[in-house]
Amino acid sequence: MPVRPARCYRRIKGPPYTRLKYIHGAPYVQIPKFDMGNTSQAGRQAFTMTARLIVEARGQIRAQALEAARQMAYKYLSTTITDANYYFRLEVYPHHVIRENKMLAMAGADRLQEGMRLNFGSPAGRAARVEAGQTLMYLEFKPEHLPHIKEALRRAASKLPLPTRIIVRPKDGDKTPSS
Repeated sequence: MPVRPARCYRRIKGPPYTRLKYIHGAPYVQIPKFDMGNTSQAGRQAFTMTARLIVEARGQIRAQALEAARQMAYKYLSTTITDANYYFRLEVYPHHVIRENKMLAMAGADRLQEGMRLNFGSPAGRAARVEAGQTLMYLEFKPEHLPHIKEALRRAASKLPLPTRIIVRPKDGDKTPSS
């Protein structure tokens, strides 16, 4: 069954559904890496600038969209400025389990299913719930790579269902991301 479009899940409805102890069949998070590029503390000392991709509206972002955005940014950065020249971190984690009431869509399906009766749904995916102003992606880099960093974040933002903006600052006035 194909994945439903992002518009079906981008609004936050109800409390978060995150207790995996009680959710049987919850899908695994398929984001392999959250820290990329030059991850050593000694290597990160040379970076003097930071960039953040910040979400402008409250909502949910599916794990598939986060992974697509991560891959776009990482592939562009690793081919243009190489991994030694930046530190890249995905700041959000998809904790929320998305439920889907699967319906048959063929002739005679009305006799085979109950429709909206007891429609709690079965686990179908994961999503990260984000608030307006929350950081999605964090980068540290040298000032000469600024155009490539902006382009990578622009490409990543094109894969997300919510509006975003890019903020670039010197590293001195910025606190490091919490681990």
